[in-house]
Amino acid sequence: MTKYNTLLNILDVIRKEAPENHKFYHPLESNQIDLDKARSRAFIHLFLKVKFGLLTFDERKDFVTDGTDDGGIDGYFIDIDNKKIYFIQSKFRSNQGNFESKEIKYEELLNMDIDRITEGKNTHENGKVYNSKVLKLISKITEIPDIARFKYEIIILANTKDVGNNKLKKLTDGNPVQEYNFEKVYNELVFPVITGTYFDQKELTIEINLNNKTSEEISYSVETEFSDCQITALFVPTIEIAKTLHKYKNAILKFNPRSYLEMSSGSVNSEIAKTILNKSTNEFALFNNGITMLSDDTDLNKKIAKVGVGQLIVTNPQIINGGQTAYTLSRIYEDTLTNKVSPDVFNNKEVLLKVITFNVNDLDIDGNKLKLIEAISKATNQQTEVSEADRRSNDKIQIDLQNLIFNKFGLFYQRKAGEFGEGLKNKYIDRKLIIDRETLLRIGLSCEGKPTEARRTGGKTLFKKSNFDKVLNDSKKYIEYVYGYLLLGELNRIQGTFSQDKNNKDGIINYGYALRYGKFAVIASIMKNKSALNENNLLEHVERHLELWLEFEDQIIKDPSNSSYFRELEDLETGKIRQVLNFDGYYKGNSLNKQIAAYTFK
Repeated sequence: MTKYNTLLNILDVIRKEAPENHKFYHPLESNQIDLDKARSRAFIHLFLKVKFGLLTFDERKDFVTDGTDDGGIDGYFIDIDNKKIYFIQSKFRSNQGNFESKEIKYEELLNMDIDRITEGKNTHENGKVYNSKVLKLISKITEIPDIARFKYEIIILANTKDVGNNKLKKLTDGNPVQEYNFEKVYNELVFPVITGTYFDQKELTIEINLNNKTSEEISYSVETEFSDCQITALFVPTIEIAKTLHKYKNAILKFNPRSYLEMSSGSVNSEIAKTILNKSTNEFALFNNGITMLSDDTDLNKKIAKVGVGQLIVTNPQIINGGQTAYTLSRIYEDTLTNKVSPDVFNNKEVLLKVITFNVNDLDIDGNKLKLIEAISKATNQQTEVSEADRRSNDKIQIDLQNLIFNKFGLFYQRKAGEFGEGLKNKYIDRKLIIDRETLLRIGLSCEGKPTEARRTGGKTLFKKSNFDKVLNDSKKYIEYVYGYLLLGELNRIQGTFSQDKNNKDGIINYGYALRYGKFAVIASIMKNKSALNENNLLEHVERHLELWLEFEDQIIKDPSNSSYFRELEDLETGKIRQVLNFDGYYKGNSLNKQIAAYTFK
């Protein structure tokens, strides 16, 4: 499946979120013209969801103005906090070729009546009245009391390769323009919505309770080898943390070794939940270790004209430790929204929040910020059981591999367990598009001519830093890794064709033990000539090697160096010779690597 097909799948899921009475979004699948129109409008919904956190259809529908008499405005958003009004012009293309190459026309940009709409005019130049949603937009703008402080920005969901930014500004009445060409759509809309990392909150506001406190926070400076940091520790209402993770999910867990959905497992969560659900007093503040959050800037204001209430504002927040606590609180909050649990369970219950604020200017140099984040993450998560695989999840090479693999192949390399849970849950993607991290390491070993280690090494051992760094040490190898993964997929598929054949399980009659025990050996043998591989000839190479595999196994059985796996025994009573064939042992034994390297498959 291509990235464009993944986009189509997402748009189809989004349009089907519309209630049945919104007929526009539910055309007959056989009516391609109406289906394209519905997807085009869902494209605007996708942008509003990812960039502005409008999660439901009802939240988004009024911001989509696309239709007759829309004044060239397909959608909009009024950002009260940042004092910006965004006007959206969208050109969805109904096939991959056009979507990735066709440019938006000058006249389509000229048709945006931004000046007339922001001047409060209700009609086109020809006197025709704008549609009801555009009129509602005009009304909303007039109701903003400090509109003079607002800036306008144009979003173009289309390719504008041949139009420079200065020309774009002129075409859009001098307003700043953001272009979302096909690459940006894939990277900043498609990938984030599948990982649940959409809607990056630049500033997070947390209300704090000032009642019954003699000292609300502790602040102190810490000097590190990378830069100075300010640490602020204070107790905050559990409901504030619950709401935060419920809304932002993986977007606020980017530097946490675990993903949002992976945190659902474990007995720790049930104990956390019990303290909230079964206690009416604030034992939670005593029993829980708290949450560690990273910030680029932190402001605490205790005087906000509300009695007993203060405000904590955190810039670019990221929860780096205490994710299970935050996750459990968010799930309880979800239950309050569906009336499964009373909202009162959060009353007067607080959790310790430690905010680490970076000196951003110092940390911009030579990736110091990422180095410090990695160090903090590994140190703070030593206190809880985190798998070796999760500890490696935010290593630079993992992030690089994930980006490279998605950009070229449209596949999803899973650095963290459950990382693509949002995409699977919402049926945006099929599980077959996800590359398992442990499988990739085994493929990496096979590509290096080490099928023995690929098959016999346990998962925990694979991800130990000393082993991990030896295998995944060059992101430039990502293409051969993906080819290896696709080869494994073909081998699994062929093996599956024999699943119902009781007399020939795993195709042993046809291919020996290649499919039962030797898949990594087959991949290693194909990868000896990796320069000959491309996306279109992988099956051809698999079939050719499988056809020759019985000859390979016939030779290794006769090789004296393999006598510990293959030998003949004489029955003392009958005198008959019996062959003992231990292919399971051979395909994880010491002689396999050398023999695969030496054998020529012709």
